[in-house]
Amino acid sequence: MIERRKTRQIFIGNVAVGGDAPVIIQSMTNTDTADVEATVAQIHRLQEVGCELIRVAVPDLEAARALTEIRAQIDLPLIADIHFDARLAVAAMEHGAQAIRINPGNLGGREKLALVVAAAKQHRVPIRVGVNSGSIEKDLLQEHGYPSPEHPHALIESALRNVALLEEQGFHELKISIKSSDTLTTIAAYRQLAQVSDYPLHIGVTEAGGLIAGTVKSSVALGILLYEGIGDTLRVSLTRDPVEEIKVGYELLRSLRIRERGPELISCPTCGRTKIDLFALAEQVEARLQTMESPLKVAVMGCVVNGPGEAREADIGIAGGHGVGIIFKKGKIFKKVAEEQLLPVFLAELEQLEQENKRSS
Repeated sequence: MIERRKTRQIFIGNVAVGGDAPVIIQSMTNTDTADVEATVAQIHRLQEVGCELIRVAVPDLEAARALTEIRAQIDLPLIADIHFDARLAVAAMEHGAQAIRINPGNLGGREKLALVVAAAKQHRVPIRVGVNSGSIEKDLLQEHGYPSPEHPHALIESALRNVALLEEQGFHELKISIKSSDTLTTIAAYRQLAQVSDYPLHIGVTEAGGLIAGTVKSSVALGILLYEGIGDTLRVSLTRDPVEEIKVGYELLRSLRIRERGPELISCPTCGRTKIDLFALAEQVEARLQTMESPLKVAVMGCVVNGPGEAREADIGIAGGHGVGIIFKKGKIFKKVAEEQLLPVFLAELEQLEQENKRSS
């Protein structure tokens, strides 16, 4: 049983973060924020698969001004990502950002930071203090060296220093992240930070890579941290469509039995007995499952010989053979179907099962 680390609780819009709130999954758009139509469309796609907080880049005033129109068209709490420019942080909050991500130390000094804090207090906007290995102050690098698994101290000290800048101005609605592109450094840094701070933590591996490398690195680091009760929000950073980040995030939480959203897909790796295009079949079933909410267990198996038995715990499953396939429920054959009708019939049965679950819940 995982025992969550107890943290302070903040609210980003209507979403609770920390305390007794569930671990929240978020992502970041990769559109031009000033392109309102494209940004809103991507946010809607992310929300469909379960994204709960969304962050957008604010590189200029045009992007900051676009936040008003974006927020009017979405339901997710909107976070503005700011680098170096205090004016953009203030403008983002004035135009509807419900949280901001900054590195307080690179905004141009205490006076400019004071303007940001004043705006955050006025608009009741929490701040995420975000420190990456590549953004650590030079004096901390000289003192501690570049962050490593054995010595992640520069990351931690940078975060605490920047948190102190905000606390000195009476601001405590904070969340912290300290990311590295190295898996072991990320784990070591968050472990140590969790021992000295009770602010909620956003966890992730920065610049993790593409779908395979990024998924593996993020799953290892975040899985270990979450198993130890560390982490209040997370992002699986992938060089990929951000929708994939949400899918991986939920599968990660599901694997640790922390949270479940929608059906779980069980599928076999294929072998010489497989006589159908199982890869395409599994992908099409998975695409449908992404839009479902019921916690079903769904199996896609390669052969009718072993499929139902190996996936007997599945609520519903499908297996292919020589020109014919079967649909099974709880390990028992429910229906035999011609191969060309297997997928549409299965999806119809899946939809019916989803509706039955909704009516009984």
